[in-house]
Amino acid sequence: MNENINVSEIRAQFSKMNDMQQQAVFHTEGPLLILAGAGSGKTTVLVNRIAYILKMELCQPWQILAITFTNKAAGELKDRIASVVEFGAQDIWASTFHSTCARILRRYGERIGYTSHFTVYDTDDQRRLMKDILKKLSIDEKILPHRTVLAEISRAKDKMQGPKDLKSEDTYNSRLSMVADAYEMYQERLKTSDAMDFDDLLCNTVKLFKECPDVLDMYQRQFKYIMVDEYQDTNKVQYEFVSLLAKKHNNICVVGDDDQSIYKFRGATIENILSFENEFTGAKVIRLEQNYRSTSTILDAANEVIKNNTERKGKTLWTQNGVGDKITVHTASTEREEALYIANAIMDGVSNGRKYSDYAILYRMNAQSNAIEHALARAGVPHRIIGGHRFYDREEIKDMTAYLQVINNPNDDVRLRRIINKPKRAIGDTTVNKAMDIASALGESLYSVIKHASDYPDLSRASSKLSSFVLLLDGLIEAHVSGDYSLAELYELILEHTDYRAFLKSEKEDSESRIENIEELKSNIINFEEDYGEEATLYNFLEEISLQTDIDNYDPEADCCVMMTLHSAKGLEFPVVFIPGMEEGLFPSMATIMNPSELSEERRLAYVGITRAKEKLYIVKTRERMLFGSTTHNRESRFATEIPSKLVEKTGAERAFANSYTQQTPTKMNFDPFAKKPAQKQTSSAKYCVGDMVLHKVFGKGMVTSAEPMGNDTMLEVAFDKVGTKTLMANFCKMEKIS
Repeated sequence: MNENINVSEIRAQFSKMNDMQQQAVFHTEGPLLILAGAGSGKTTVLVNRIAYILKMELCQPWQILAITFTNKAAGELKDRIASVVEFGAQDIWASTFHSTCARILRRYGERIGYTSHFTVYDTDDQRRLMKDILKKLSIDEKILPHRTVLAEISRAKDKMQGPKDLKSEDTYNSRLSMVADAYEMYQERLKTSDAMDFDDLLCNTVKLFKECPDVLDMYQRQFKYIMVDEYQDTNKVQYEFVSLLAKKHNNICVVGDDDQSIYKFRGATIENILSFENEFTGAKVIRLEQNYRSTSTILDAANEVIKNNTERKGKTLWTQNGVGDKITVHTASTEREEALYIANAIMDGVSNGRKYSDYAILYRMNAQSNAIEHALARAGVPHRIIGGHRFYDREEIKDMTAYLQVINNPNDDVRLRRIINKPKRAIGDTTVNKAMDIASALGESLYSVIKHASDYPDLSRASSKLSSFVLLLDGLIEAHVSGDYSLAELYELILEHTDYRAFLKSEKEDSESRIENIEELKSNIINFEEDYGEEATLYNFLEEISLQTDIDNYDPEADCCVMMTLHSAKGLEFPVVFIPGMEEGLFPSMATIMNPSELSEERRLAYVGITRAKEKLYIVKTRERMLFGSTTHNRESRFATEIPSKLVEKTGAERAFANSYTQQTPTKMNFDPFAKKPAQKQTSSAKYCVGDMVLHKVFGKGMVTSAEPMGNDTMLEVAFDKVGTKTLMANFCKMEKIS
């Protein structure tokens, strides 16, 4: 540290933080565990701790490693650091585990057998590869689905287990033996393709460190200060990675909340945070318990729920915010009424001055979104489902990025197979399978085989077509390597020489929107080049999109309510939150009720959901629910009953729930299937006609321009004075006729 630095003066710059936050910022040497409760300002602490270290000149910016769990969080961290530090913020290693490991492997991957241009396979690529492997191994997907195999492989990699480890686990387990065989071939195929999956990024970095101590020593020396966010979500291999890096300086600071450990299904282990003091001798523990997000009513409810868990370090959230509204616990008759209640509550709130973006609907499982989405659409409530169909998951985008991937890495068999006959080149599956068989036998890539197709009798018939395709690829690869073309120009060359736009027009019904998508991809490439400047390389672009998650694209500025699972919501906050389906058997799920550790995780998930709300929380449940084709009668969730009655306002149907747990069979009803159905009750939708002037609670005055009967409802198009034309269902839209 520079002797001329005025410590008191620098510390005074952090006086706006509370006492515990300041302790966390000023404690720079040795292991530190920051137990950060929901809404306690953990990001503020991380940013200011880094700023303090730099202001005190304890190290250079590039000697700081800050690991987060999403690209969005990493970007925000860098931006906030840049706002408080004059120089060097961009030199800090602030990124996700996967991005950090990818960066290290790009530099030193050749030491363990990879090139610097290795490919990162996403979920779709993994599935394609595994389906092919299961066919090769004659494993019936009805017996062992490819998704199950990939899940088992991922779990093994989280524990740093290879195929041989699985085989030795249980020699009498034929299913595990099949998984191990598939795992072995999967890794061989990845290596031949110079490719890794997401788990490999971590496993291979740990492998690199262990096999190449000089590389580990270099990074240990470099990273004087290591900070890990969301430490409760780390798995075994992530723990191993940070432990290896921290051994030299021992300045490791982890921030997390054991009460928000909800990713066990992804391999996360709560033991990492619970045993931190045992693993890192002399560790200091600081608790951040003051919440800046929620009302005291919401926090009191969260504290009462989570205290029923035993595996926790213990803390109590408190706030200087006001008491706020009571928590509304609403009982609906069915899931349709539940959805309608949510839609109406949002419409009422917006008519009273709220924005649509103030609202979030958080559910335990994706299947719950169906009824809610229908109700919102019918009521004209703008909404977005987080976790829906990502832009980069669309077929045409997958095709174009596959071309870019193959140009970057011709040995990428999975992406090459995707584009070899797209657009159609009369290269059928039979030819491709023969080429793959040859490649497997020789231990070479598909590209190397088709490049010399005329040398193999089995490919002689198709050799001219394969040669034409190779000529196309080689020309694009040469254009890329020459450096004469920008990424956007290279992308345009692909579109031009493959005639992909014409292919979409001739083959796809919705060609116009698909063409718009491939043009939008070009916009993304141009923006990437503008943002990254000299570092805007092809493999950097491909790496960025491969590591992107849907939550990274969440735009809080868009005025629409959001729907997502409770798991997806962690780290976010909203003025108003709805948690539907608060019933035994649904939340907590039936599978967890009899398992104490899994039930504890479900309770932590409830705690996460409750603490997303800043001002108002709605807990919604039904007396009966149709889900997966079966009607169930469920008791109120224990998580709802654990909230003291003084914090709650009950609304809706208050009839007692059934005493039994979820019935998993359709409800039996006494009825005569041949009896005449009672006449449907006439709804008010019939009163709307074209030309009617109407007043909508939210959209204001408008005129009905179209009224089309649909079942027992009417679909209306209404031209509103202020917001333009909206499509609404008459029974849901809360309008009155004014002329």
